[in-house]
Amino acid sequence: MSKAPAQEKGKRLPRAATWYEYDYQRGTIRFKNKLCSRCGSVMAFHREPAPRWHCGKCDFTHFVKGGA
Repeated sequence: MSKAPAQEKGKRLPRAATWYEYDYQRGTIRFKNKLCSRCGSVMAFHREPAPRWHCGKCDFTHFVKGGA
């Protein structure tokens, strides 16, 4: 029972690389997630049971109106 080397499974991007959108034509970088208006940390988006942005640090929740 041998395990396949990590190189054969496919290349994974670093976690921080998934937080940004790159526009190579304009030369801009944009942060995908929102920052908390209360404490300034990164907020997470949850779809179920209701679409909302939630800060895990200060427990602030912003509900999205009209769905996602």
